[in-house]
Formats: sequence, structure tokens, C-alpha cells
Amino acid sequence: MFGRLTHYALDAVLIAMVLAGIKRSTGLAPALAKIKNRDLRALASSYLELGEWAMDFSVVFMGRSSAFQRNR
Repeated sequence: MFGRLTHYALDAVLIAMVLAGIKRSTGLAPALAKIKNRDLRALASSYLELGEWAMDFSVVFMGRSSAFQRNR
């Protein structure tokens, strides 16, 4: 049970990271203003912020690793 819950949590973070990457590369983001319930809107905003944080953390981690290089 705990393993399945962990798996679903990691999947949710990966989906949030994909949404963060789409936002950064295209400027497209979910329309949170259309969510009528204030608590659900705040929850969705926190979820998307988690994806932004995870994306930033991954970029910093990969930037410091010798296994990755920047192509500019």
C-alpha cells in the first residue's frame, strides 16, 4: 500500500514538472482562474508550484553533474 501511494505521489510530481516545462517553454499554463472553489484553486496553485520547485531542483542538480553538459 505504501509503495503504491509513493508511486502515485512521484507520478503526480512528474506530471507537475511536465506542466512547469510546458509553461517555461511555451508560456501556456492551466487557467486556474476558472476554478470556482477557492480552496481547490489554492491547492492547484500549490501543486503547480511544487512542479516548478522540482523542475528548478532538477536543473540545478543536472547542472552540477559531470554527466550533463550545456549546449548553448
